[in-house]
Amino acid sequence: MSSTRRFVSRHPAACVGLVALALAIVSFAAWRWKMQQREQAVAYAITGGDATRAPDLLRRFGCVGCHTIPGIPGADGQVGASLAGLRERAFIAGVVRNTPENLMRWIVQPRSLSPRTAMPATGIDAEQARDVAAYLYGH
Repeated sequence: MSSTRRFVSRHPAACVGLVALALAIVSFAAWRWKMQQREQAVAYAITGGDATRAPDLLRRFGCVGCHTIPGIPGADGQVGASLAGLRERAFIAGVVRNTPENLMRWIVQPRSLSPRTAMPATGIDAEQARDVAAYLYGH
């Protein structure tokens, strides 16, 4: 008799518990994936951007050097605020209402909304900002 069979025959309650734990983990992972898909769909709907293009843009325009950005390896900057949970915030950079239009404007030309901000104009264009906004609202 194999050691697995011996364990199962001697500890059936433990096996049931392990199976229940495995099912709970799989169920949670499926729920989390579905929620992430929903968040990304909402982000697309409110911005019209393509979040799949954003990781490259965030790296190319230097955002990762100043900000911590969820889902972007190496984006652990501490100069600017973390961009985690941005969609849930009332204000962008503490100065302007958090709306998709304001976020996109902030990304393109932050000093038009806050002349004394340390955030530079990076050269990102409006369409690229739309993609970045979709990513940030979806993560």
